[in-house]
Amino acid sequence: MLAVKVPKKEAEKTRRKLLELGVLAKEYSIKREGDFVLFPVTKPVGGFEVIETEFERLEKRPHSYREVVEVPEKLRPLLPSSFDIIGDIAIIELPEELMEYGKVIGDAILRVHRHIKAVFAKGSKVEGEYRVRELIHLAGEKRTETLHRENGIRLKLDVAKVYFSPRLATERMRVFERTKPGEVVFDMFAGVGPYSILLSRKAKLVFACDINPWAVRYLEENIRLNRANNVVPILGDVKKVAGRVKADRVIMNLPKFADRFLRDAMLSVKLGGVIHYYGFGPEEDLYSEHEAKIKAVARELGLIVEFIDRRKVRPYAPRQFNIAIDFKVE
Repeated sequence: MLAVKVPKKEAEKTRRKLLELGVLAKEYSIKREGDFVLFPVTKPVGGFEVIETEFERLEKRPHSYREVVEVPEKLRPLLPSSFDIIGDIAIIELPEELMEYGKVIGDAILRVHRHIKAVFAKGSKVEGEYRVRELIHLAGEKRTETLHRENGIRLKLDVAKVYFSPRLATERMRVFERTKPGEVVFDMFAGVGPYSILLSRKAKLVFACDINPWAVRYLEENIRLNRANNVVPILGDVKKVAGRVKADRVIMNLPKFADRFLRDAMLSVKLGGVIHYYGFGPEEDLYSEHEAKIKAVARELGLIVEFIDRRKVRPYAPRQFNIAIDFKVE
């Protein structure tokens, strides 16, 4: 086939030019011969030396593990279309019918996604005081500690010992964009610090509390990793901390039980401050129940609340959503 032949020092400039002209044959690999580079092209190109040679066709990479995985045809519709990636670990939720094919599915994920080194299946729901789940190893390395990157920060964590959702990265950035320089922030359920570390880049001070000792251990490590020295890690029950902190902004990322801590949040926010509240709501009425509880607690404390934003964060279960409500306390 046809090839454009150029000296090595001109290779990158030539590649960009051929792409711009739309004549680079991308399905073939580029060749190197001595001090020259040969680019496969679909037609002659003026201004270049054009020769005839042979090129190796590139292997077409699959886009999804479902393209390469081998399971019975009747089970293919049950294959999940997505899974969580935390650092270099993949965590997938498999229906019971597919569990016996777990290793095959895990191997397929490793084959398609070369940066993933370990694959686990969810073995239980998030549960318990520490909000962790059982994980079942499917393929790759047998380790649960990883380094995750999002929003320009690094987070070291153990997926078997702490709660972490990569699907909240966009929501965390949304809160960051609303945070004003110089604020004091109280992250009531901080985990390994995805909110706290990010917000530390704008805030004057971030109080980051969690009851899980493993979470606080990794939080302390992440403070060092990101040089977030204005984050104050607190191990313990947030109810014992509430009221001793006075913040401009409070994060309540505990959607299953956040309503139980509304009083604590309101006692910890300055007048005029903002609380970011998270919960779960049915599709037909996402916010009413939560807003009624917020108003009721505010009345008990002699406070007034102003709702400033409400939104769906992500699907949680069939016809159920993880929701967020931002409100100001006066």
